[in-house]
Amino acid sequence: MKTNSLDFDAQALREKILDLAMRGKLVPQDPNDEPASVLLEKIKAEKAELIKEKKIKKTKPLPPITDDEKLFDIPDSWEWVRLGDVGEIFAGGDKPKDYSIIKDEEHQIPIYSNGIKNKGLYGFTEVARVFRPAVTLSARGTIGHVEYRSEPFLPIIRLISFVPYDDSYLKCIFYFLQSKQLIEKGDGSSIPQLTVPKLKPKILPLPPLSEQSRIAAKIAQLFALLRKVETSTQQYAKLQTLLKSKVLDLAMRGKLVKQDPNDEPASVLLEKIKAEKQELIKEKKIKKTKSLPPITDGEKPFDIPDSWEWVRLGEICEIKGGKRVPKGRKLEDQVSYKPYIRVADMQDQSVNTDTLKYASKDIFNEISRYTISSKDVYFSIAGTIGKVGSIPKKLDGALLTENAAKLEFFAAQEMNKKFFIEMLSSDFIKEQHKEMLSKVAQPKLALIKLRKTIIPLPPVSEQKRVVGKILQIFSQ
Repeated sequence: MKTNSLDFDAQALREKILDLAMRGKLVPQDPNDEPASVLLEKIKAEKAELIKEKKIKKTKPLPPITDDEKLFDIPDSWEWVRLGDVGEIFAGGDKPKDYSIIKDEEHQIPIYSNGIKNKGLYGFTEVARVFRPAVTLSARGTIGHVEYRSEPFLPIIRLISFVPYDDSYLKCIFYFLQSKQLIEKGDGSSIPQLTVPKLKPKILPLPPLSEQSRIAAKIAQLFALLRKVETSTQQYAKLQTLLKSKVLDLAMRGKLVKQDPNDEPASVLLEKIKAEKQELIKEKKIKKTKSLPPITDGEKPFDIPDSWEWVRLGEICEIKGGKRVPKGRKLEDQVSYKPYIRVADMQDQSVNTDTLKYASKDIFNEISRYTISSKDVYFSIAGTIGKVGSIPKKLDGALLTENAAKLEFFAAQEMNKKFFIEMLSSDFIKEQHKEMLSKVAQPKLALIKLRKTIIPLPPVSEQKRVVGKILQIFSQ
């Protein structure tokens, strides 16, 4: 089903908005604005006063900003500043031993760790470390997540706080710190993390105070619009899923297209399948398997047209499993001898060739019986269960993971492969397998259970008409 009408990269758009804002291109400059150099002098004076009052400690001066450090051109009324020169930066510590849970909401102090409020963990006002508005950055895990904090709070582990010397310019810095251009994801250590020593010398552009207000307002407006579009996209995706589910449900019941009394009934197709199967067993091309149990009336969840038949999947196709890579052997990222198709590669009823890994000739020789043809249908049986589709012709003969099965249909020239791919992705099939899997500890669909899956079988001509109708609906 097409989703292009609402497909967009919201994060890329946010980054573009921030990029324009930091370059002074999001809102027009006003020549009457007091330049940022004046604001910078006020910040320096405020910092000196806080040091004098012993509210903050005097720190070693940061080095001057060189031309090489400046990432891009900014308007003449702006200034480049180091983050540590315009605010106090410190890391959160451990939870205080004397914190307690209290019910008096007026005196609760939120405790934050890595940008997440731990609901229910609150301390008395005495343990709060930050009383002024501040910005926090997550230092480990989800690195660089930025939050604006307007209430007093206690920052703890994995959280870095930026407290400005003056609240007036905090909102603009809050937005600028969200840009990937300014904050790298980590400091190059073995465990990715942000650190105070790495953040203090970071440079960012500082606009005039009046322009900051206009920038912050415009960013807030645009980000709000993006959130609305994201919500609409999610709702649209849900509607698409609902539509596909309904279409497949109608198709399974024989209600998507009209029946044609001239169609050769599915019972004739079943006889052809049985005859072909017997011939293949006789020629020793397939093994004779234990007969599948008859389908009881209690198993049939709905009525189907008279020309259709209820069948078990194992009656109309040979179902075989894939094979794991031999112990001690590894697949390669580069194209070598043969592709090895994993469940992770199965996407949109086909295969994502961008993620493929490859088996050497030695690996292939060891498990060469476990290949899949472009004529077959794959069905994932472990990990993400129920991915179904076919492989492109250029991957014909690829090795197949042990977490999937291949379906080789009898009477393949008559059977419509696309019909069965759509039917096997329906809620009706998913519910059957969900019931089967509810009785096992490990979520893996055994091949015998896959063979026992029941499915309605239409006449060959109707299979084709159903597929045509599904494609027509999904393309609109």
